[in-house]
Amino acid sequence: MTESVEQSSGESQVEKDIRLWGKVLGDPAPGARLLETPILGGLIKERAEDFLVDELALYEPSGEGEHLYLRIQKVDLAHSEMLEILKKHFGVHEAAIGAAGMKDRIAVTSQAVTIRMPGKEMPTRAIKDDRLKVLWTTRHGNKLRRGHLQGNRFVIRIRGLDPLQAPHVWRGLKELERRGVPNYFGTQRFGYRRNTQRLGVMLLLGQYEKLLEEVLGTGGSWFPSHQRTQREAYDKGDYKEALRRWGRRDVVERAVLTKLMRGKGPKEAIRGVSMHTRSFWGSALQSAIFNRLLDARIESGDFNRMMIGDIAFKHDSRKTFHIDRGTFGAEDQQARADRLEISPSGPIIGAEGMIATEEVGAMEEQIIQETGLSSEIIQKATDELLGARRPYRVAITDIELDSGFDDHGPHIRIAFDLPRGAYATVVLREILGDEAVESARRDQRDKKVYEGGKGSD
Repeated sequence: MTESVEQSSGESQVEKDIRLWGKVLGDPAPGARLLETPILGGLIKERAEDFLVDELALYEPSGEGEHLYLRIQKVDLAHSEMLEILKKHFGVHEAAIGAAGMKDRIAVTSQAVTIRMPGKEMPTRAIKDDRLKVLWTTRHGNKLRRGHLQGNRFVIRIRGLDPLQAPHVWRGLKELERRGVPNYFGTQRFGYRRNTQRLGVMLLLGQYEKLLEEVLGTGGSWFPSHQRTQREAYDKGDYKEALRRWGRRDVVERAVLTKLMRGKGPKEAIRGVSMHTRSFWGSALQSAIFNRLLDARIESGDFNRMMIGDIAFKHDSRKTFHIDRGTFGAEDQQARADRLEISPSGPIIGAEGMIATEEVGAMEEQIIQETGLSSEIIQKATDELLGARRPYRVAITDIELDSGFDDHGPHIRIAFDLPRGAYATVVLREILGDEAVESARRDQRDKKVYEGGKGSD
């Protein structure tokens, strides 16, 4: 680390913070693996129809109110693209649209959305995009907000794996059912360039010029080779040529360049990005830190062990409580954890949320410091982001498995339910390995949308 600082002595302290944070934290994706079984390999998301997601509603719509309540199906469509289509079709601002969660892009997904349209009827014309379909509609009194869902049902076809391996897949699913699934934020959370957490740091620190370079230029994180021409055009200040070369799915790049062409400064240009996406960058920073904390918990063997100082998460109510010495001695908390009634939790850094104590709290603080985050970044994150506790594991339920052949060849089909906020790709990497999940990410690099098709929430 000393060598890197000496080589960059002309940088400001904030620039060093940003660079070193990205270097020290490294890849924000899930790291440790819980299962000790051999990795099986395979392919997922070879086509959207191989990955089905059905949102499980938390409550039923009331049938009346100022919000249209729609059940929609989207195919091979990112959340940000869905919002753009709905905004244009219904003639509303983004703030009028509500959704309980963001679904995978390379998938066929079914979910609910609300559109605030008081006194207005549902448009009679069909949505002019084959990737998005309204299945049914009614009315509701409230806007759907993030987390207003019970969970998701996944039905996934695994390709490139001998169907005779199905018993091994089943054993892996059953082991995760018994122990719980590591509640990592999946790779989708960090975009196809795995840099959304860096954007979050830059946004928090107000480093708008560096943020523009990361989004549009050649000097930031890795980018696919087919983007080089438009990125070099930006570096030369040719915003018109850069805009011409970005595609219609490149929502963020086009929004920023449009502002720059109108003479806006870096800060105003970044504000051209939707509030939803900017908020996502900040949450990606929180997610990257949580993943490193979960790595440490698995590697230490304390993944499902309740310890004094932990903040326990109750899975039925989603409430938390402190495991102090009195609580630990008054009831067999480990027995409750073994039944998956409670689990240890980690911090989503921010202004709110309980703080672990004793050795657990010290471990959390140490790992956060080891990411390379300066006190300035941590303080800004605390001031500007809401905090919470996230369980280190979640239950996987209603698992199914079969195998067979279809028009595209042999496959193993698995199905399961996960609670809101959990990622099916994390389940799959435990059994199939990272390469199976990475194969889907490589497809996203070619079909990408900048915020990076999120995992299902």
